[in-house]
Amino acid sequence: MRLKATQLLRPRLVVSHRSAAHLWLIETLSPRPFEHRQNLEFTDPKLSAREGPAGVRVHRIPLPETDVVEWRGLRVTGVPRTLADLLRAGPRDQALVAVESALSHRRVGNVRRAPLVTVADLTDALEVPLLGAVRARDWLSLADPGSGSPAETVARLHMLDAGLRPESQAEVRTPDGRRRYLDFLFRAEGLAVEIEGYAYHGTREAHRRDIDRFNQILQCPEIRNLLRFTAEDVFHRSAWVIRQIRAALAAS
Repeated sequence: MRLKATQLLRPRLVVSHRSAAHLWLIETLSPRPFEHRQNLEFTDPKLSAREGPAGVRVHRIPLPETDVVEWRGLRVTGVPRTLADLLRAGPRDQALVAVESALSHRRVGNVRRAPLVTVADLTDALEVPLLGAVRARDWLSLADPGSGSPAETVARLHMLDAGLRPESQAEVRTPDGRRRYLDFLFRAEGLAVEIEGYAYHGTREAHRRDIDRFNQILQCPEIRNLLRFTAEDVFHRSAWVIRQIRAALAAS
């Protein structure tokens, strides 16, 4: 309703950036603006609006009509343009959380959705010579379509910054031949790293399956040690997470 009200008052404005991402069910590191009264984000294609109404941020960026779509009565930037805008605007971790969410199958809220875009689509969208495009293309090269959650994205980027290069979504086999996929694996050192999401197990059966999975992982010949971190650890104690991984690697 806030988005529609703003467009009724200023019809030239197009929903963009994080506000468009939320409409497309793309995860970001920001709280949902419709629930937390964060600034709604729009782009003014005519480059004329210097400020928006209270609670609205207006970006003054060239925006061709080919990058705009209709969504339930709203004019919104399409998925490739939305992600290109986030990559150009930064910061890096926030932009790549959104990019990797859109590149993969995800459950967002109560909705399970398929990938929304390809790396090729985003590469094309970043060919437009706008401010920040060169840096955005460098960041896009870091994207991992196999990432399973925002916490995994941020954990991988922090490891990359620390000079750590684990395999992502690494496949291992249990002694009875079943495949298991690890968030991260330092194969030479036999160290697996798993990132736990926000959601609780939900049921006793789900909890039992989770414990069984980790026990099976530890039985895999490739695995000699396993570290598990919560999303809160990744987002709020990243330096501690890196220290724990370094210590485990040194002890291997």
